[in-house]
Amino acid sequence: MPITTLGFDADDTLWHNESVFHLTEERFAALLADHADKARLQEQLLAAERRNLKHYGYGIKGFVLSMIETALEVTEGKAPGAVISQILDAGRDMMTHPVEPLPHVTETLSVLKDDYRLVLITKGDLFDQERKIAESGLADWFDAIEIVSEKSAATYRTLFARHGSGPSEALMTGNSVKSDILPALEAGSIGVHVPYAITWGLERAEAPANHDRFHRLDHIGKLPELLTRLGQDGMWS
Repeated sequence: MPITTLGFDADDTLWHNESVFHLTEERFAALLADHADKARLQEQLLAAERRNLKHYGYGIKGFVLSMIETALEVTEGKAPGAVISQILDAGRDMMTHPVEPLPHVTETLSVLKDDYRLVLITKGDLFDQERKIAESGLADWFDAIEIVSEKSAATYRTLFARHGSGPSEALMTGNSVKSDILPALEAGSIGVHVPYAITWGLERAEAPANHDRFHRLDHIGKLPELLTRLGQDGMWS
C-alpha cells in the first residue's frame, strides 16, 4: 500500500515547547525553595499533573493549576499570595512565549508538500494550540489541522480516514513514543520517532524497537530520505 498521508505532531516535533515548561518549573522550584527541595517538588508537581489531566486536560492552564495545587500542598495551605501571583505571572509568560520552529522543519514540509497529504495532529488547550500554530508560520503547509483532547489508536484511525486513505497508508511523525508512535502503530500506520531533548514525565514510554513499522530519526530533516528508502525497499511497491 502506498503512503499517501503524513501526520505530524506539533509540540516538540515542529517547534520548541517542553523547554518552556522546563524553564517555568525551574522558576517554580526557586519560588518554593524554602518549603521543599527541588526533587520533591518536581515529584509532587508531576503527581498533581497526572491527577488533574482528567479535569483540565493538557496544556499550560492545567500546568499552572497543578503548580498552585502543589504550592498549597508543600506549604500546608499557607502559600503566600505573592507566590500564587508569581505562579500566575509565569503562566501568562508561557502563553506569550515566542514560537520557534525546530531546525529542518520548514525545509522538510516544503519537500513533502507536493507528494503527500500533510496533516497536523496535536493535543492540548484549543486556544493555546491555535495561537502556536498561527505564530509558527507553518499552517499553510498542511492540508488539515486537528486539535484533539487525546491521541489514541481510534484518533489516528478516524483522522487518517477523514483526511487521507486510511491508517494503513499513513505515517505519523512525533517526539512522543506514548502519544505519537504507539497508538499510530496500533492503528496500522508507520510510526517515526524524532526525539526531543526533554520528555515530559507523563509522555515517557518504551520504544517498540523491534516493530517492523517503527523508525527513529535523529531529526525531522531525514524524513524524506526515509520515505524514499521505504519505497525502494518495496514497503509499498
